[in-house]
Amino acid sequence: MERYQQVKQMMYELMEQRSQLLSGTLPKDELLQLKKEVTGKIDYGNRILALDLVVRDEDENILDPDKTSIISLFQAHKKAAQTITQRIQEETSLQQSALGCSAHLAASPSHSLYLCVRNFVCNIGEEAQLFMALYDPGEQRMIRGTQLQGTLGVWCEHRAASSALGQLEKHRARRRKPEGQVAFGLCPSTGPFPALGADAVMDITDITKGKCESDEDKQHFIPVHLVAADNDFLHNMIRKAVEGKDINHKGQGFWVSLKMLWGDLSQARKDHPHLVDRSTVVARKLGYPEVIMPGDVRNDIYLTLVQGEFDKGNKKTQKNVEVTVCVCDESGSVVQNVIYHGVGDKPASEYRSVVYYQQRHQRWMETVKIAVPIEDVHKTHLRFTFRHRSSSENKDKSERIFSMAFVKLMRPDGTTLRDGEHDLVLYKGSSRKLEDADAYLTLPSVRNLSEPKLLSGSSFRVSGGTSGLTMSARDSFQISTLVCSTKLTQNVNLLGLLKWRSKPSLLSRNLQKLMNVDGGEVIKFLQDTLDALFSIMMENSDTDVYDTLVFDALVFIVGLVADRKFQHFNAVLEAYIRQHFSATLAYKKLISVLTQYVDHASRGEPCELLMRTFKALEYIFKFIVRSRHLFAQLYEGKETAEFQCSLQRFFLSLNQLMKSPLEGPTLLSQGAALKSLPSILEDVFGIFDSSALGALLRDFIGNLPPQRLLKQKLQSLTDIVNSKIFQSYECRELLLQMAVPILQELIEKGEEEDACIELLSNILEVLYKAQKVNPVKKHIQLILERLLHTVNRRVIILDRENALRSHYVACMAAILSQMDKDLYSSYIKAFPSRPELMDFLMETFILFKDLIGKMVYPSDWMVMNMVQNREFLRAINQFAATLTEMFLSNSSFELQLWNNYFHLAVAFLTQDSLQLENFSQAKRNSILAKYGDMRATIGAAIRDMWYNLGHHKIEFIPGMVGPILEMTLVPELELRKSTIPIFFDMMLCEYQLTESFSRFEDEILHKLDSEVEGGRGDEQYKQLFESILLSCCQRHPELAKPGENFVAVVTGLLERLLDYRAVMNDENKTYSMSCTVNLLNFYKEIDRQAMYIRYLYKLKDLHVSYENYTEGAYTLLLHARLLKWSDEANTAPMQGLHSPSLHTQRQLKEALYNQIIDYFDQGKMWEEAIHICKELAEQYESEVFDYEMLSDILQREAKFYEKILKVLRPSPDYFAVGYYGQGFPTFLRNKVFIYRGKEYERREDFEMRLLSPFPNAEQLKSTSPPSQDITGSPGQYIQCFTVQPVEEAKVRFKDRSIPEQITNFYKANHVQKFSYSRPFKKGPKDPDNEFATMWIERTTFVTAYPLPGILRWFVVTSTTTTIISPLENAIETMMKTNEKIMSEINRHQNDPSLPINPLSMLLNGIVDPAVMGGFAKYETAFFQESYLQEHPEDEGNIEKLKDLIAWQTPLLAEGIRIHGRKVTEDLRPFHERMEQCFMQLQAKVESQYGVREMVCFEDRRSGRPRSVAWGPDWDRLSHAGDSTEAPPTPKPAPRTSESEDRRNERKENRSSTFFGPYSPKQHPALVSTSRAVHPPQQCSYQHPPPCTPAQAPSPPCPIPTMAQEKRRLSRSMTESSLGSSEGTQPLPSRDTTGAQPSTAGIPIADSGWK
Repeated sequence: MERYQQVKQMMYELMEQRSQLLSGTLPKDELLQLKKEVTGKIDYGNRILALDLVVRDEDENILDPDKTSIISLFQAHKKAAQTITQRIQEETSLQQSALGCSAHLAASPSHSLYLCVRNFVCNIGEEAQLFMALYDPGEQRMIRGTQLQGTLGVWCEHRAASSALGQLEKHRARRRKPEGQVAFGLCPSTGPFPALGADAVMDITDITKGKCESDEDKQHFIPVHLVAADNDFLHNMIRKAVEGKDINHKGQGFWVSLKMLWGDLSQARKDHPHLVDRSTVVARKLGYPEVIMPGDVRNDIYLTLVQGEFDKGNKKTQKNVEVTVCVCDESGSVVQNVIYHGVGDKPASEYRSVVYYQQRHQRWMETVKIAVPIEDVHKTHLRFTFRHRSSSENKDKSERIFSMAFVKLMRPDGTTLRDGEHDLVLYKGSSRKLEDADAYLTLPSVRNLSEPKLLSGSSFRVSGGTSGLTMSARDSFQISTLVCSTKLTQNVNLLGLLKWRSKPSLLSRNLQKLMNVDGGEVIKFLQDTLDALFSIMMENSDTDVYDTLVFDALVFIVGLVADRKFQHFNAVLEAYIRQHFSATLAYKKLISVLTQYVDHASRGEPCELLMRTFKALEYIFKFIVRSRHLFAQLYEGKETAEFQCSLQRFFLSLNQLMKSPLEGPTLLSQGAALKSLPSILEDVFGIFDSSALGALLRDFIGNLPPQRLLKQKLQSLTDIVNSKIFQSYECRELLLQMAVPILQELIEKGEEEDACIELLSNILEVLYKAQKVNPVKKHIQLILERLLHTVNRRVIILDRENALRSHYVACMAAILSQMDKDLYSSYIKAFPSRPELMDFLMETFILFKDLIGKMVYPSDWMVMNMVQNREFLRAINQFAATLTEMFLSNSSFELQLWNNYFHLAVAFLTQDSLQLENFSQAKRNSILAKYGDMRATIGAAIRDMWYNLGHHKIEFIPGMVGPILEMTLVPELELRKSTIPIFFDMMLCEYQLTESFSRFEDEILHKLDSEVEGGRGDEQYKQLFESILLSCCQRHPELAKPGENFVAVVTGLLERLLDYRAVMNDENKTYSMSCTVNLLNFYKEIDRQAMYIRYLYKLKDLHVSYENYTEGAYTLLLHARLLKWSDEANTAPMQGLHSPSLHTQRQLKEALYNQIIDYFDQGKMWEEAIHICKELAEQYESEVFDYEMLSDILQREAKFYEKILKVLRPSPDYFAVGYYGQGFPTFLRNKVFIYRGKEYERREDFEMRLLSPFPNAEQLKSTSPPSQDITGSPGQYIQCFTVQPVEEAKVRFKDRSIPEQITNFYKANHVQKFSYSRPFKKGPKDPDNEFATMWIERTTFVTAYPLPGILRWFVVTSTTTTIISPLENAIETMMKTNEKIMSEINRHQNDPSLPINPLSMLLNGIVDPAVMGGFAKYETAFFQESYLQEHPEDEGNIEKLKDLIAWQTPLLAEGIRIHGRKVTEDLRPFHERMEQCFMQLQAKVESQYGVREMVCFEDRRSGRPRSVAWGPDWDRLSHAGDSTEAPPTPKPAPRTSESEDRRNERKENRSSTFFGPYSPKQHPALVSTSRAVHPPQQCSYQHPPPCTPAQAPSPPCPIPTMAQEKRRLSRSMTESSLGSSEGTQPLPSRDTTGAQPSTAGIPIADSGWK
């Protein structure tokens, strides 16, 4: 949801920006910036939506791969990916705003703060002026300020690197005339003296650092802090405001808008013309700007009144001191209008400070700007006068100046007043004398350090001489000044150089001292300094005395500009050279000194300045070239030859330097030369012969010893390649002949690879651009022959994780892209021998296949991947022609080479980036339009190359079957049609040689399995495969029949594999298991043991993952039965954990058996585990004689016997499920399955689990078979109802007393028949006796295999329906009731601690059937003479029913006896009434149906309670009219919990879908319990009605003996296996069972695999 909201917001922003783009009203620069923002947002959105990366040029236009070099594409992809990744990191970072600000700061050396005052409310009671300034709380000083004069826009400029900008002081109000509350505004000053009224402070740190939003529309409220006392200093108030002390603004304050603007003033005016216009006040920086361009003139002096201390003298209180500042000339006259109180204010002639009330120590910290014309600075000075101010207007007028101080702006040595604080001398005297310049200008103005400081309470005075002024030691005054001037310097040495003509004798010393001047000071006067240097050079052109000094000074200045601190002055220097430089003869002297320095270094002589000279070489040559150009213009090209000779001498000297093998300074000089020389080529190229220059550069690099300064050498070559000179054909040819061998050697060694790749990339980029202008084939051929094979080998060697690998591949693809057919041909012919050519092709094929299979570029670099594929395809086709021409004949055929080609071509065709069907329609259309479908091209090439093989084809069978299959499975129709016939060609080739195609068949079946499971193949492929191959086989009679069989096998396998793949990823694995069984049965049919075992283990893993341990055990048993108890080696592949250490079949079979036993134990199938234990025990005892293992297995077997009797084991429910409709898969469609439910699983839960894979399926409410409308409809219909297992008769349980824990297992396991009973009415309805007309429709389902098996469900193979008459239904019901009574009796005999309640309910419901009428209903319905006359054939069944009624009496008697023994006193009345009812019932039954007797016997083992058995006549009577086996003997039952009783009861009463919910009428025993506590009364003698047959459990089965069980197991395994015991009986027809969800039970007999 968060991602959705993010994308939604981006879409809104993009729509808004799109409208701006379409408006056509934006200027060009703003339009480009907006395009960058839009494209950046689009690219970011593409990344978070996992779409392809889009690469763009500098103007944000999408790059066209047909018009862009591969190197440029690669670099654009890399840059775009890094940009997006960085943005994502910024988005997720808490410091994203700060990072964004950092990016702006890095891009721009300066930024500015725009401030707009929207409103101002402050009740200070007087007229006020508003001042604003940036304030640094660390240094407690103003950084810059302004006074508003009617404008609301304020510009505050400051450096980006300034970290001291912490707070912004917003205003200082000066008290004027009382006016009441005022809004923002300015009024004339009418008060007696100015004083501080209020202040306000706002922290702008977060705004300047970009941590919070800055928007001109957002308003910030700044509360006002009113002055509490007249003597509270400004900075104290600011400090309190900063600390948040004592601020109670009461709603007073003002509202401002703030916005950070990036760039200098001109940039800001261009970017934000609506903010920064002519009316906007600009407060310039208190200091120099970041860049001072030539022509920029500034001459500002910033004066700050810092503090002062004044003695009160004879007064009782301290003075209210006001300082007045003015600028005076030499005569003492005030210079008019040179003082600025603030930005935006008109200039004034004087400035008057704030007055603090009666303070000895006053701290003003007030700043003004003084702008004196440059020509007048030397004769002006600042004068400060002090006077006391009184609140009384009369007294104030009489106050005179009591002190004065001054300071000259120019020092005696000609330099300007130093920056910083100045402790001025205060003079006292008459007012006239204090304003007389002649009286004080000759006196000292600043205290020396040796003079006494300000001493509190001192009255010492120093005479001022004859001037009439005295120096006051008791008062003090400090100011601070800052000079911002491009014409006035404070450095004596720099001043001496600038005015060198005044003292020519000191020129050498001044030139030398220039090196010691602070760089910042020189940079400020860059133009004047350069003018002075070149003036010295020009005016001394006839001598070389000053040449070296001027050259060194010039190198020093250029070095300063190159320093990072002053790097922004590069533009200044460029502008100076281009516009202001005019020394026409300078080139001669500069190049002479430069060559001299290089000559000294090449001879090994120390030359300290050469290193700095090389760093300044670029600008030295710019001066040289510009000077030469001016000279040529002036003298019409004279001395050209001399100039070129001087240049050549310089290069020759430089080349001589490069030859030197010396270390130390020489090595450093060589490195500096390599770095600096390329920077001069742009300037030299136009004035020097290109061929000669190319030769000089070749020698320059070539003269360097081979292993010396490798990295610097490569970097220098890269810079040369990127220069204009490399675009010259002649220069390029000379340089390539030198550079390519160096690259080849270093790439082969893996040295300096970063530099090598950069150089190679730049060469290829230049060649790509140059081929549009002039031919470059010769140069490409040189690179091709020397570097392609080298680069290929390097890519093979490098690890995939190596970042250089992708760059190497880009270079390789760039080389291939510039090769045409002729270049390929000449390159192939250039190999000196056939083995070398073969090695190259082998390496190339392997490399291409590796790069295609494991993509070197990210998958979202779609353009880069497609361009690479395009070049690879061209190369593969060219090399394929070479294969056909040189490696196909009998004598020259190379099997491995051809094999590598086919594998490469198939890998290319099947790579993910070419599978267009996986892409969106837009992306698919884009790829087809730009690149076409490369799969069709390479597919046709593969087909042609295969047919070209001729008689060599057989050597590729079966090795190429898999790759060709993979190719044909690509879902492209035309490709499939053209390549599937290759299969028939393979079949024909093998058949003609061996008269069979078994190897081909085995391979295609094996590969088809893995390919389809991996996601390839579809129904279209199956149909095409069948139709194409059958058509081919029909044209060859000898292959018609075997070919048809082969196609049938493959299509059958495909059908099952497609079904399996369709459900293998479903969350519900039910149908995956069904399809897995289909597949393993299919592989067994076609005798593919390895694949059969493979799917066995897949099925086992599915079962175990769903905790179907019983089914997992039966699945493993299939594998175990394939093994022998022998020491033969394992031939079939082993799966899972049974692999490395199990070498023989005996070892593997034993391991499997132990695993099977564990699974049977977990599935509570202990009877099955016992059989396996017995077989293992026999092996340990009789075959391997391992008695220790025998002991272990016997102990496990004993535990299983114990668990059978003692561990609760609920019987599972079974459900019939029908899938109707054409919407289901073929293996489910219109079929019925019997499902084995999980423990305690309700039908509702089962249905929910069943329907989850088919959310659109409709559940049928009826249990009747659906009509043709449903089975033939396109929808999905599911029918589900509960069925009852039908137990097979077991003779060995007959006449035995067997615990029900034993017999219950066989009631619900090893069952293959299941029944469902549906009652219906037939004949005339009898409202008083519904049992007379209740018929039962019983449907019996037979499954393919018994349950449980290798699945929890099996398909129904046959269905039969029988009708049960009402009499037969009554007989079944009575039998079930009698069995239930006997079961309860045996349970209580075996466990006397069982609760009595279930027995009470059962007995009372029979002896006192108040609701259903008892068996009296049967008597009424069936025992009448009329019924016997109508149904004479039922005479035997009537007698059987009477016999069952008679036999119920002794059972009830035994039950009541047990009940009487266990009943509590509370229930004694209930028991007595039940006895009374029984006696009446007994008398009636015995009188009508005779007396029956029960036999009681004791168990042979002592301690076992007695059991109840039927009497001697039971067997005879129970068989009357019944062809089935007799019911079992009564048996004791173990104790079960009360909850289990309730569960059994619920289960017995559970109704099917047809019967609906439970009704009390169906169970009178439960209803009659409400009458259990009633007093005895007359009992009715009716027998309880029967339960429905669907609810009645099957009769118990006899427990087998060991011998019988072995025979049973063998027989059942034989009958249920996939084949007969002889291994010759075929499986069920694939037409009837092949598509079923279950086609195997647990086939344990011999499989036929030996």
